[in-house]
Amino acid sequence: MSGKYKATARAHSNIAFIKYWGNTNHDLRLASNSSISMNLRDLYTTTTVTWLPDLKSDTLTINGSTAEKIAIERVSHHLDIIRQQFDIRTFADIESENNFPMGTGIASSASSFAALTLASITALGKSLPEKSLSMIARRGSGSASRSIPSGYVEWIAGESHETSYAEMFLDYDHWDLVDVIAIVSKQHKRTGSSAGHPTADTSILQDTRVRYADQRLQQVKTAIQQRDFEQFAEVVEEDSNLMHAVMMTSQPPLFYWNPLSLDIIKSVREWRLKKGIQVCYTLDAGPNVHCICVRDSVDVVINLLKNMSEDMELRTSPAGQGAYVIE
Repeated sequence: MSGKYKATARAHSNIAFIKYWGNTNHDLRLASNSSISMNLRDLYTTTTVTWLPDLKSDTLTINGSTAEKIAIERVSHHLDIIRQQFDIRTFADIESENNFPMGTGIASSASSFAALTLASITALGKSLPEKSLSMIARRGSGSASRSIPSGYVEWIAGESHETSYAEMFLDYDHWDLVDVIAIVSKQHKRTGSSAGHPTADTSILQDTRVRYADQRLQQVKTAIQQRDFEQFAEVVEEDSNLMHAVMMTSQPPLFYWNPLSLDIIKSVREWRLKKGIQVCYTLDAGPNVHCICVRDSVDVVINLLKNMSEDMELRTSPAGQGAYVIE
């Protein structure tokens, strides 16, 4: 090895408006359908990678604590892909910090593997185009491909490693949407997304969800381009419901919602349809509810959510940039 051995990168979580659930190739993480997301400026992972010739294996700390074996194995597998691409055999020390709860449906794996990908490659003294970084990040976590580009991002599902990548279709300042996240549980989910994706095809609803996914994607893309919140809201909520319907009818069934999640879902829809508040809901693989709203609705949405539960933590974030190196 020669050149720079250490680098730090930051990548943001993202919230998918058209969901990724299920793969056509689990090893390459080729998604069953294309998806659309928004990077979240205020939720991020900061990762430092140091390639050390004397290490006998990769080491990983997350938020200051030694990571569990399964997490180290997953990170090492991802670094093996990078080692193979750049023909190196050196192990790395990884320090990763998240500023939001992990494993609760706020896409911590997306920001983590995007930051890991950029930091590890930069530490080798290498530089790759955004498209290539997205493809490599995808191998660690499918949604990580979407945390590489900036702003509003489309992940093109593709049919091979070379054709499956994410790209920005509008920058973060195009539309001032804000994600108000109702954190109803910080418990690490029993079944993570990586374990859940292989079950998607056991649901009789998955084929139908996937068949019309491109139609929903185009509707959401047009709504974002035109800043049409009503059209945006209806499709985003439908797509979220469809993904969770697949989860609930898979074998074994996956139930990520809890009673407060469902209360918020029903309330958000009423706030929009009966009170005219520009807000909609979407949930990833977890119980926490992402309440997407326009800037002018943020304060009223926060107040309404606070009235539902004193124990609920709220986090807010507008759209943000893609992954970047911290000098």
